[in-house]
Amino acid sequence: MITATSTEFRTNFGYYLSLVEKEDILITKNGKSIAKMSNPRISAVDKISGILKGKISEDIDRHSLKEMRLERD
Repeated sequence: MITATSTEFRTNFGYYLSLVEKEDILITKNGKSIAKMSNPRISAVDKISGILKGKISEDIDRHSLKEMRLERD
């Protein structure tokens, strides 16, 4: 996740719009989180699978993630 101050975000809005296509952006003001910008076309499952791929050796697909979640519940 990318972090930007509100002033930096406002000044470089176009730049951050191009970045949000690939990664979430956390916007801060006075050192506190005030907003999170994310791409609505990227599902939560895709985000989780990207995080888990670095921690789990085999490739994970949507079906596997769903099965893992259901097993936990």
